[in-house]
Amino acid sequence: MSPRYGVPDPPVHRLPGTPRLLLAALLLVTACTGGSGSPAAPSPDVAGDIVVAGGRDVTGQNGIRQQLIDDWNEREAKKNSGYRARLVELPGSADEQRSQLLGALQSGSAVYDVVNLDVTWVPEFAAAGLIRPLPGSVLDADDHIESVAETARWDGEVYSVPFNSDVGLLYYRRDLLKAAGVQQTDLSAGLDQGQLEDLIEEIDEHPAQGAYEKGWTTQLAPYEGRTVNAVEAFASATEGFHFTGADGHYDADLAQLTAGVAELRRRTESPYTLQDAVHSDEAASLGDFADGRTAFLRHWPYAYRTLHQSFSEEQLGVAPLPGRAVLGGQNLAVTQGSQRAAKATELIRYLTGEESERCLLDAGFAATRVSAYTTDSVRCPLPPTAPSASPTGERADPIPRDRAGRPRYARGILLPALREAVQRPRTPLYGAFTQTFTAQLGPLLGDSPPGDAELAASLDAALRKALPD
Repeated sequence: MSPRYGVPDPPVHRLPGTPRLLLAALLLVTACTGGSGSPAAPSPDVAGDIVVAGGRDVTGQNGIRQQLIDDWNEREAKKNSGYRARLVELPGSADEQRSQLLGALQSGSAVYDVVNLDVTWVPEFAAAGLIRPLPGSVLDADDHIESVAETARWDGEVYSVPFNSDVGLLYYRRDLLKAAGVQQTDLSAGLDQGQLEDLIEEIDEHPAQGAYEKGWTTQLAPYEGRTVNAVEAFASATEGFHFTGADGHYDADLAQLTAGVAELRRRTESPYTLQDAVHSDEAASLGDFADGRTAFLRHWPYAYRTLHQSFSEEQLGVAPLPGRAVLGGQNLAVTQGSQRAAKATELIRYLTGEESERCLLDAGFAATRVSAYTTDSVRCPLPPTAPSASPTGERADPIPRDRAGRPRYARGILLPALREAVQRPRTPLYGAFTQTFTAQLGPLLGDSPPGDAELAASLDAALRKALPD
């Protein structure tokens, strides 16, 4: 938790660059072991602990992921199966967690059966032979959100199952809009970038008293937050734009990059954007928005719960992000070295099933199945958690809910946003991409930014070196 704002640490979004030598070493291991398409011969499952490794659960101590694990264990105990699942939360930042997983799975020093991977890591772990292909039946074409399901595949195989998703959203302060004399404060139908800028100009003409400085903020520090914001700008500038093709090879051209740089420049210009956004991550931008320094915020779904700890629906709103929004989230995969692969797959089916996804949605995550958003008969089977006293004064359940108990914005705003979201480049070299992309865009956010064409040419040259074409 942030000591200043009581804001939970952000979910896994920070993805550092992949050292090329490390990747080469991993691919060499793949070649020596037969590659991801030729897994080691299966052996009979060995009863015991199924170890699930991943990052911290942002829903808190004894969060929803642990509750689902506990429920599965109770079911297995009743069957006297001899299996139980154990959740291991990896320490450190997301980049440190990724490095830990890569090193442990490559060396065989860890006994992880299931790993919770950021969606951008799936091609890397699959190409390196560190996770197993799964039966195609783990994905439900009639229920999994199509854009989300695509994150589970690589090179014609299913390697993972979507666990919880993520997508960029636009949060806004209704109270600051009203104070500026804005008549229409329900923006849930969405708005484009020009309309957002018009609203900011209107607020700037009649700013509310207090901390207000600039119209909006986002995450532009030199980490994955900058990559996400830039990919959203590039995808918004050119319809159908992709950095890489389906095979992971570099596929952009100079005209598309120039248009993307121009759009990113427009979105980060000082007349509209809080200056501190250049140094902000998820927690800092959330705090600035909560403090009233901005009226608009680009953030992830988990902020809905966090912000409603402090704001009512009369003060706070959420809408689709102008333009295209980036897809995030985590997927569950079975490790190549698991001795309990069949049972681990069974566990994943439970953790990602209809009822479990409804539990995740109710707790504040973005669910990966349409049924969680639209089918009232699909309910979370877990007993309600008894409200506990909070030393920070937080409400036990701050989330505004619809008549079926879902977060009120889930069906009308979150689900459509997930369906329309764009993916970051899908490549085993994603780490090299994001490191290069973030560094190359740095000058745009500096004191003497280069021109659009100049920066696009530099970016193009750097990405061609980082990625195969």
